[in-house]
Formats: sequence, C-alpha cells, structure tokens
Amino acid sequence: MPTGSLRGQVALVTGAGRGIGREIAIGLAAEGMAVGLVGRTHETLTETLKECVRHGARGVAVTADVTRPGSVREAVRVIERDLGPVDLLVNNAGQVDRSEVPLWETDANQWWQVVEVNLRGPYNLLRCVLPGMVRRRSGRVINLNSGFALRPDGAYTAYSTSKGALLKLSDNLADPLAEHQVVVLDISPGAVATDMTAGMPMFRDTKEWGSIPYMVAVTVDAARGRFDGLHGRFIHAGRDDLEALVNRAGEIREADARTLRLRPYGPDDPMG
Repeated sequence: MPTGSLRGQVALVTGAGRGIGREIAIGLAAEGMAVGLVGRTHETLTETLKECVRHGARGVAVTADVTRPGSVREAVRVIERDLGPVDLLVNNAGQVDRSEVPLWETDANQWWQVVEVNLRGPYNLLRCVLPGMVRRRSGRVINLNSGFALRPDGAYTAYSTSKGALLKLSDNLADPLAEHQVVVLDISPGAVATDMTAGMPMFRDTKEWGSIPYMVAVTVDAARGRFDGLHGRFIHAGRDDLEALVNRAGEIREADARTLRLRPYGPDDPMG
C-alpha cells in the first residue's frame, strides 16, 4: 500500500476558503502538496493560500462557482497551468437546506441550489479532472459526504438527497475508474463545528463535536493511499475504526458493502 511522501503532488480542494475545506488544504500543504484552492470568495481563499504558503507550499487561489461548468473548466485550467496535473481532487464545497421544514414547505430555488452545489458541483470537477487522471493512470478523488446520505431525513431533504446521489455517483464511477488505477472515496467527517453546522437547528445544543484535525489526518492518509482498498466505498471518519476497515477491505468488497444497495425483503424477493 503506497504511504510515501506527498511532496510535489498537486491537490485541488473546493470550498477551500473556510471550514473543513480550508483546514484540509492547509493540512495537505503541510505535507508538501501544491494546492489549488477553489471557492466563491476571493478574500477567504487568499487567507487560506497565505497559510498554505507559510508551510512552504506552492499554491493558487481561483474564484469559481462549482455549479457552472465554464467557471470550473477555467479554474482547473489555471490550477494545472500554474501547478501541474491534479493528483488529488477533494470535492468539499457544499450547502445545506436553509430551514428544517418538510419538502412541501421548502423554498424551491434554495432546495435546488443545494442539490446543484452538492451534486452538480462534484460532477463538474470530476468531468474536468478525471480525463487527465485516466490518461495518466493515476489519481485519487475524495468526495466529502455525510451520514445524511445513508438515512432518510424529512427536515433536510435537499441535503440528504444530494449526498445520497453523490454516494451513488461514486459507486457508478468505481468500476470504470478501477480499470485506470484511479481511486474514488466518499468520506464523512461526521458532525464537526463549521459555519454550516452552526446554522442548522438540529445542532443548536451540541456540546461535543467531531475533530476537524482528525478529518484532515484522514484526508492526508487517503492521499497517501491508505484507503485505496476501499475504492468506491463510504468511510465515516467520525465513527469508523479505520484500521479495521483497511484490514477488512477485501471482505467489504466481496460483500458489496459500504455503498447504497436495495435490501431484499427475503430470499424470494425478485429484486434481491
């Protein structure tokens, strides 16, 4: 399993201006990766870039809307021009429903915007970055996912629907990418304290949060290849025994576990 230095490799991180994306970018820079930072706000991206440069890393900050294909294409072009081909794509940019209400009471435009950011955004990045990875037969993708992808939630229908769809997208990519030695993983950080979670009423009284530094460490390990055996699978950084997952990767693949599947109601279920 590759666990070597990341020095000289290039990472592209979306939503890098704040929250988990910012900390992941800084953590990767501290490991010697060049970092391409993508986000909507120039000022916050610039602050992240300054922190990355303090670690001696090369970097570039590009303002872009991940839901717009042309904006993403230009961002990837600039990053690859200035830093080189992307070795690691971290799809972190995300939004959540503004209110805890049932679907029929939601703001239709905001609901769809959440889906666009959380699903179309990763698609746009994948569409631009994967051709190079496939051509070079090398690369890794980390989609920042959520436990919301795995369970129904009537108060956050846009977020949970989009995260479930993102997990299915990774599942659809897994077999074709394996042929080209490109790895895709969906990793959930769990409930961590960010601007996004601060605005979610369900977390209003939360006193104990997951560790953002731990999520950064997990991302670094993923970049090094520690979780390659779990290609196409869901990892919950906040809950999983990661060593056990790695050791049981073959068993997980054999059981077709850790991804979305329809559960048969019994041995006579025709959909089983």
